[in-house]
Amino acid sequence: MNRQIGLIIDRLGVVQKVIVGDAHQVFLPDLGRTRAGGSRFRGVRLVVTKLRGEDLSKDNLTDLSLLRLDAVIGLQAGVDGLPGRIDYAHLLPPGTSGGAFWHVDQVPSVHAWTDDFQAFIRDLEAQFSKAWATEHDGKEGRAIVIGVGLGDRQEAERSLAELERLAETAGLHVVDRALQHRRRPDGRYVIGKGKLQEILLRSMHLGAEVLVFDGELAPSQLRNIATETELKVLDRTQLILDIFALRATTREGKLQVELAQLRYRRPRLAVMPTAMSRLTGGIGGRGPGETRLEINRRRADERLTRIKKELKKQGKHRAMRRNRRRRVGLPLVSIVGYTNAGKSTLLNRMTRSKVDAEDKLFATLDPTSRRMRFPEAREVILTDTVGFIRKLPKDLVEAFSSTLEEVVDADLLLHVIDGASDEAAVHIQAVERVLDQLGVAETPTLRVVNKIDQVPPEDWQALKAQHGALLCSARTSDGLQELLETLERELFRERARQATAP
Repeated sequence: MNRQIGLIIDRLGVVQKVIVGDAHQVFLPDLGRTRAGGSRFRGVRLVVTKLRGEDLSKDNLTDLSLLRLDAVIGLQAGVDGLPGRIDYAHLLPPGTSGGAFWHVDQVPSVHAWTDDFQAFIRDLEAQFSKAWATEHDGKEGRAIVIGVGLGDRQEAERSLAELERLAETAGLHVVDRALQHRRRPDGRYVIGKGKLQEILLRSMHLGAEVLVFDGELAPSQLRNIATETELKVLDRTQLILDIFALRATTREGKLQVELAQLRYRRPRLAVMPTAMSRLTGGIGGRGPGETRLEINRRRADERLTRIKKELKKQGKHRAMRRNRRRRVGLPLVSIVGYTNAGKSTLLNRMTRSKVDAEDKLFATLDPTSRRMRFPEAREVILTDTVGFIRKLPKDLVEAFSSTLEEVVDADLLLHVIDGASDEAAVHIQAVERVLDQLGVAETPTLRVVNKIDQVPPEDWQALKAQHGALLCSARTSDGLQELLETLERELFRERARQATAP
């Protein structure tokens, strides 16, 4: 017939299916659900004839992994019709040295195979069960982070490393990362389909159930990737929004996060209706002639309108408080900087406060204001603001516009830089982009490099010259006195200049 023949055989030796392929491959039918448990196999093996002495194909090995078969066995068919060499492959447990998915071996003849297959497969499942228990010990939400490099390789690596930290901040456990360099993103999957298939194999091998992409996915890309992989798919914007939702504590902060989430989700309702089903919340009934999608859209629009009105009201209260401070004559200093640069810790040190300060991304969402008194009995208001990050979603900046007005109305910006980070220059650029977006690029700014206690003293002067900044450590108070003196001089000299200007 010149066609490959495949047999699906269970562990009792019963032939479950016979598959007739073409000269090059067999196409497996739907085998139904797998046996329970991520550490167990399907309980069947594929035996397939090979007609031209070829090895097991990549499709055979992919089927082995995706379908979690006990084994794939290639049986060479000689010209006389008698069986020849056997190639066989089985999966390898997670944590195997070299990170291989499977092991391929050969036996000279079917008559030379003396192994006890039943004992072998029981032992292999036991190894998987042990590795699975170790890997999943108390770790939920296993994820693979994925990036696409379109130019600067180092920048792509840095961005992916930051995405990994964002994922961990959101409560995911990152088990692998993948970076593909391309001239332009793929229109359907962002990365190539072959790379996506490779990542799918990795996810099954490592037990990952979430794929996190560095960048914002188009609605169609989100649908295509989720359909192809049957895994939960997130992008950078969703991750940041989730973190903000976890961190928001005040009424205004929660409304701002919800506004950004609705703006992000509304265009995606058409392609991912099930993911957005919580918008309906079971409230009310379906209107005549309305589909579920139309109901979701209408309710999203209504909720957006209500949130905007509420935030406008909150913004008026915030503006009244700022006006009261201005009438008293207190200058306003806004502390800005990249997320986790130590802004809240510095505010606590300068004002002897106890604002929550954690070594986490976006530990501060809601602005916190404190009075600070200088030695000459002059006072200022210091305001700690939300940290910035590269690729900060536009919807988030717009949603937090009322909070960021504290930055817009400031007399002086205190730009805090993480001196212990190798990416300080990149962080400065990201912060200045957002400040420019807010229209405050011309506001007087004082740069201060924080965390110098984590930098060798011999590097301090180079750091100071590189960034044109003061040096301090909010944790140890090193350089704090110089910072306070410079801040007072810069702030009140500017106000005195404005007061005497014609």
